[in-house]
Amino acid sequence: MSVLSGDPCQGALTPGQLHKIFGTVPQGVPDSKAGLGPNCDWQADAGVSVGYATQDHQGLSAVYQNAKPQTSVWHELPLIQGFPAVGYIDKAGAASGDICTVSVGVADALSFDVVLTLSQAKKNAHADPCESAARVAEMVVTNLRQKAGA
Repeated sequence: MSVLSGDPCQGALTPGQLHKIFGTVPQGVPDSKAGLGPNCDWQADAGVSVGYATQDHQGLSAVYQNAKPQTSVWHELPLIQGFPAVGYIDKAGAASGDICTVSVGVADALSFDVVLTLSQAKKNAHADPCESAARVAEMVVTNLRQKAGA
């Protein structure tokens, strides 16, 4: 059992955090097709998905190995509450420039991903989707720390 056990729809983001992100509190929708573990999608005028990578047991190493070669933008981010993180835009999302994934390593063998799609207004303002995704990842880390009792 780890902090990444369970459904990210139930606790990855609080209603207050969802309201801060979207201006409303959309219902989370579990997505079992995502691949490496439980995933939850929230949609309003923007989109956020949180996925717990619990099945490959490789943590951020798998992201460097598998995702980095498929990216058009790759950032090693400042530590998020002490945890290493990377932000990237894959080649498929590069054309729109409004989707960024931030992966956070919470243990050697565990990580989670935040995939953020900017709202039209933020896209029009040329906001950086990786900055927004990193802010959401920070919220998730806060909630995981509370779940772990830290």
